[in-house]
Amino acid sequence: MSINVTPDKELLDNSDMVIVDIRTEGEWMQTGIVPGSKTIVFFDERGGYDAEGFLKQIDALGGKDTEIGLICRTGARTSQVANFMHQQGYNVKNLVGGVMKLASEGYQLVPYKN
Repeated sequence: MSINVTPDKELLDNSDMVIVDIRTEGEWMQTGIVPGSKTIVFFDERGGYDAEGFLKQIDALGGKDTEIGLICRTGARTSQVANFMHQQGYNVKNLVGGVMKLASEGYQLVPYKN
């Protein structure tokens, strides 16, 4: 089973999948986020990360028993994170194309509120 999924309105609006936006707060402010998504930074502005801290936040959302859809700007970062999470036993999907794909197709992102 592939962990790469192309997101669309149907998938995002009619799924039990928990959408996790792994971008930075500045990116969320710039473009907005998928309605109902959880915002959990993986890579900081300098490319650093805290994998253990990230997984603790994922576990708080239901962990390995929950279908997680990861989204970023284009799908490049989420590809790396999804592979890592998959190796750890998580039920994870990489939402290929990210928010840029969704926005280009007219999907309505909502403003991020911190």
